[in-house]
Amino acid sequence: MPEKSVNELRANVREIHEKGIAALQKNNLDYAIELFMQVLRQEPGCFDTRQALRATQHRRAGNKSGGLFKKFLGATNTMTKGRLALRSDPLEALIIAEEALNDDPTNAGAHQLLADAALASGFPKTAILSLEVAFKFNPSDRKLAEKLSDTCSQAGQRARAEKILRDLLELDPTDPGLNEKLKNLLASRTLTEGGYEALADGSGSYRDILKDKDQAVLLEQEQRTVKDEDVAARLIKDCEARLATEGNNLKLMRDIAGLHEKRQDYDAAIAWYQRILDIGGVSDPLILKAMQDARLAAFNLQASRVDPNASDAAAQVAAIQASRETFLLEDARRRAEANPTDLHVRFDLGELYLRAGRITEAIGELQKAQNNPNKRIAAMVLLAQCFARRNMNDLAARKLQEALKEKIVFDDEKKEIHYQLGCILEKMTKREEAIDQFKIIYEADISYRDVAEKVDSYYASQG
Repeated sequence: MPEKSVNELRANVREIHEKGIAALQKNNLDYAIELFMQVLRQEPGCFDTRQALRATQHRRAGNKSGGLFKKFLGATNTMTKGRLALRSDPLEALIIAEEALNDDPTNAGAHQLLADAALASGFPKTAILSLEVAFKFNPSDRKLAEKLSDTCSQAGQRARAEKILRDLLELDPTDPGLNEKLKNLLASRTLTEGGYEALADGSGSYRDILKDKDQAVLLEQEQRTVKDEDVAARLIKDCEARLATEGNNLKLMRDIAGLHEKRQDYDAAIAWYQRILDIGGVSDPLILKAMQDARLAAFNLQASRVDPNASDAAAQVAAIQASRETFLLEDARRRAEANPTDLHVRFDLGELYLRAGRITEAIGELQKAQNNPNKRIAAMVLLAQCFARRNMNDLAARKLQEALKEKIVFDDEKKEIHYQLGCILEKMTKREEAIDQFKIIYEADISYRDVAEKVDSYYASQG
C-alpha cells in the first residue's frame, strides 16, 4: 500500500480531511484530531493527513494536563499493546502510536513505534516524520541515525541520507559498514542522476544511455575500483573527451574529480570541484564537503610519506598537522560564509576556534549552533569549555547543567557532561556538589575515566 497525498483520497474521505483542516484553523483542536484520526483509520498511507495531525497534536499539547503517574502508566500500557500489534498488524500499530502521540506528541517511544510500523507498512515518508523527532531527542544514537539515513534513501531523500552518514563518519571515519553504506548511496545517486533507473521499469533503454560499444566498456570500468594507473588515466581522458561535446555536464565533472582522487592527485580533483562551483553559480554544500575531504586526504598522504627515520620526522609531522588545522579553520569559515544558515558548519567553526584558542569567536559560533537540534547538546558542552577557559566557572557550570536537563539517555556523552561539571565544581571549591556528579557516573560505570579514584578518595577522607 503506497503512501498518497490528500488529492488521491476518495471524495468522502477527502471531505473529512478538509473538515479537519477547517477545525484546526478555528483552533478546535480536539475535533480536528478526531477527524484526522478518522481519515487515517481508512487511509493510513495519507501523508498529508498525518502531517496535519502532528501539527494539531503539538498545538494542543500545551493545553493538556493530568496526573503524571496516570499518564506514565497509560503510555507504558499503550506501548506494550503497540509492540504486540506490530508483529501481526503494523497498520493497527500505527493507530496505537498516534493515539499515544495524541496525549504526548513528544513521546519518543511512540515515535519509535510509529516509525517501525510505518516501515513495515511501506510508508517511508511517514517513518521519516517520526524518526526525525526521535533523532532530535537522541542524536547520539547511531542505530537510530542509520535507520533514519536508510529510510531517507528509500524515500528518495538521498541528500539528507548522505549528510547523516557523513556526520557519522566524522565520528568514526574508518567504520567499514558506514563507508559501504555511503558508497552504495552515492552509487544510487549516480544511477538516478544518470538516468539508469529508467531501465528497471522499461521506460528507458541502453541505447538512450550507451551511445556505442566504447562507452559501454567505459561504464564497466567506472563500476570497478580503479587500481591501475593506466586505466584511471584513460578514464579521465575519455571523460574529458565526452565533456568537450556535452558541455557543462556537472555529473561528468564530478566523475573526473573522483577519478583524480583515486589516483591521489588531490590538487587536480580540487580544481575540478572548484570548476563545478564556478559553473553552478552557487555553493553546493556536497561539493564543498568533497573539496574538504580531498584536501584532508592530501594532508594525510603528505604525513604518510614522512620518513620516520629522519631526524626531524616529528617536526615535519607537526608542521603538516598545523597546516591541516589552519586549513580546517579557513575552510569552515569559507563554508560558513557560503551557507550562513548552516548551523552544522557553525558548530564545526566554533569547535575549531576553540581548538585554536580563539575563545571569543568560538563562543559566538557555538551560541548560533545551539539552535541546531542535532548539535545542541554538543554545542552547549563546548560553550561550557569556552567559559571555563576564561575562568567563568559559574557560567560553565550553568551551561553544563542546562545540557544535562536536555540529555535524556544516560550514555557516554551524558557521563562526560557529568564529569566536566564535577571538574568545574571542584575548581569552584564546591567539593560536595562536585563529588555528587562523580557519584552519578560511579553508580553506572565505575571504569569511566578516574571517577573510581575520585569517589573512593572522597569516602576515604570521610573516615
